[in-house]
Amino acid sequence: MTEYKTVFGSLDSYEKGRIEIIDDDPKHYAFSNVFEVANKSKAYEKVAVALNQQYALEVIRAEGDSDWFVCDHDETILCMDGEVRVEFVKPDKALHSDGADGSHPIAGVPAGKPMGHVLLRRGHQALLPKHSAYRFSAKKTSVLLQQTLNGPLTKQRWASICLS
Repeated sequence: MTEYKTVFGSLDSYEKGRIEIIDDDPKHYAFSNVFEVANKSKAYEKVAVALNQQYALEVIRAEGDSDWFVCDHDETILCMDGEVRVEFVKPDKALHSDGADGSHPIAGVPAGKPMGHVLLRRGHQALLPKHSAYRFSAKKTSVLLQQTLNGPLTKQRWASICLS
């Protein structure tokens, strides 16, 4: 019987992503490593590591405080490494982007009712509700994986993050 070992990566300790090819051409596959992508990214840059039609998975390197964001659809955030605080505000007036996909930055602190916060640690996930403002804060460099729709902040760097 084959024995498998699960190894959890982190920003400080990960193996470069790889695939095992079975009688096929590796150019038919794309593979990226969220920790490697985060190591090469700027703080709060949203780098796509997967696209499925209009949906995107973005890796985010969390350091310090992010800008505030709003979205016209629900998003989810998963903490892959470290600890990240997510603050929420219910804006006094609509800040959404008229049906545009993806998250959008907000200039300054949004006026509205504070909705509280969530503290995410490795493996914790949170909902980022549509039309609510949110921002991230990390005391130590951390890694987030955000599920959203491909939008104006989604950076696509396939040539630099995929194996060929």
